[in-house]
Amino acid sequence: MRVLITATSLQIAYGGPAFSVSQMATALADAGLEVGLWSADGSAADTPLVPAGSAVRRLRGDVEAAAAEFAPEAVHDSGLWLAHNHRIAGLARRRGLPRIVSTRGMLEPWAIRHKRWKKVLAWRLYQRRDLDRAAALHATAPEEAANLGPYRLAAPIHTIPNGVDLPDLPPRPAADGAWRTAVFLGRIYPVKGLPMLIDAWARVRPAGWRLVIAGPDEAGHRAEVAARAAAAGLGDVVSFPGPVLGEAKTALLREADLFVLPSHSESFGMALAEALAHEAPVLTTTAAPWPSLAQHGAGWRVEPTVDGLAEGLRTATGAGAATLRRMGEAGRALVAAEYGWPAAAGRLAALYRQAAA
Repeated sequence: MRVLITATSLQIAYGGPAFSVSQMATALADAGLEVGLWSADGSAADTPLVPAGSAVRRLRGDVEAAAAEFAPEAVHDSGLWLAHNHRIAGLARRRGLPRIVSTRGMLEPWAIRHKRWKKVLAWRLYQRRDLDRAAALHATAPEEAANLGPYRLAAPIHTIPNGVDLPDLPPRPAADGAWRTAVFLGRIYPVKGLPMLIDAWARVRPAGWRLVIAGPDEAGHRAEVAARAAAAGLGDVVSFPGPVLGEAKTALLREADLFVLPSHSESFGMALAEALAHEAPVLTTTAAPWPSLAQHGAGWRVEPTVDGLAEGLRTATGAGAATLRRMGEAGRALVAAEYGWPAAAGRLAALYRQAAA
């Protein structure tokens, strides 16, 4: 079966969606599907997130030309609201192709409130109609699926979690006797809740801990977060190294005594999953769909407020090093048991065949 997978961007700086879409395409090709990969910004042609030698076919040009060249039997689009999403909906309708849409958390309550007036207008003009005409909606967690329910869309909702690569782990770096390290890794953007994290850190001020906020700046938000940290007198313990990739990313996650994801909204949380795969225990909010963290002893979930994060930081930074290491090992075991890409690819392939039947 030939499936065209489309995305906004597959540049590393785009964050979790770029990784998950690229890994999904690779896993589907490994499962025997013919996969074409296209992105609105052209980055599908040369993204390093698809391994060299993969059978994934990288497509160039506009989406109409890509579809004409590849001749798919189904289309799987990621995301909402943007002009190219609407064009892909029209293309699928004209060609009689089933279209599966990964909503990527873009109908979550926080996401709808952010730039609300633009989304209300787009919803009325085309977005609801495009979703009603989809063959299926893809949610990556039960919570995301539940939040789609009140929209009463005509398309059926299928919950299939993202897979997670389980990397070979290098040895942990030698401990710095003076410091323990908490890490945030992801897009520096308002949905990630970083101002709340700074306020909570300033309230707790855990002795002997530093906070690394790594990732690409989006919409100038890094300057706002850095100014907040400086105003709170945290300049000596909070750092912003920018995007970290490849071996540097692995080294940072192996250095982490704690991974922190203080988000207001997450459809899945690829950065969280990758941290677990690297044996980092996680502190996140109830906005991230990971109740299994506490169930498996791999981390904590707190309310997405300064109070909630402060209490979580007190607990997590107060845990001993041996406890945190055991929690990290439990997190990697959780990812290995429940979030392998082969199983996710098999379920997606079955969905495509069902939609095309």
